[in-house]
Amino acid sequence: MFRETRTLDGFGIGLRACHYRDFLEHRPAVDWIEVHTENYFGAGGWDLHVLDTLRADYPLSLHGVGLGLGSASNDHFAAHLQQVSRVARRFKPALISEHLCWAAVPGRHLNDLLPMPLTSEALELVCTRVDQVQTMLGRILLENVSTHLRFAADSIGEAEFLDAVARRTGCGVLLDVNNLYVNQCNHGEDAHAAMAAIDGALIGEIHLAGHLVTDDVVVDHHGAPVADVVWQLYRDCVARHGALPTLIEWDTDIPALSVLVAEADRARHIAGQVLAREVVDA
Repeated sequence: MFRETRTLDGFGIGLRACHYRDFLEHRPAVDWIEVHTENYFGAGGWDLHVLDTLRADYPLSLHGVGLGLGSASNDHFAAHLQQVSRVARRFKPALISEHLCWAAVPGRHLNDLLPMPLTSEALELVCTRVDQVQTMLGRILLENVSTHLRFAADSIGEAEFLDAVARRTGCGVLLDVNNLYVNQCNHGEDAHAAMAAIDGALIGEIHLAGHLVTDDVVVDHHGAPVADVVWQLYRDCVARHGALPTLIEWDTDIPALSVLVAEADRARHIAGQVLAREVVDA
């Protein structure tokens, strides 16, 4: 297996192209980095050179955004998986993750994280696809997504769906705490109940990000600091599930690297506070 021998621990940030030079020259004090896998599908160039250089100093997580595990169409799946495998073999990540979503119809890839119908039929499809992925890549994590709608046919909660996929396939869960809050706002779902519905032993990574509140919906736009209400959910998550590798995501209106590092340090501080309080209480 081509997986990195180092494991993820502590607090990381998403590596974005505008911060390449800062990383190369200063090696900021973060514990690990995460990149979107599809940005490294090329055969060569600056992006691959930078990641080749940085992975010597930072454990790496590959986070996919295009596989569309829940797509009924199979047109793009095998070819996309082969490309993911090629990136993984080159960079030997400590962890690989994808989203619980669909993304393709016959003849067309929609380039979005589209919401799954949460049904028993969809569960069978996703489990089959995860088995196929893990046969090639080894164990992956599957992330809960934010959505603007739910399907009338839904018969399973998203957290229960993820938990079931993980138990049946052996994959893990990437728990996006901001997405739990966004879905609470958009659908009236209970973020705390969702956290409780997933076995903490299955969670391999936490995502934190900013969101945008509009008149109609809350959007997981990754373009702002983590909101106070999400920090509180993160406190509750650490109290429930313990210290887990935690990533700060920021993908639009990206600020100076120091801002992302400060957000990761805040996550580190909050987790430390929660765990210290538990020791005192014990």
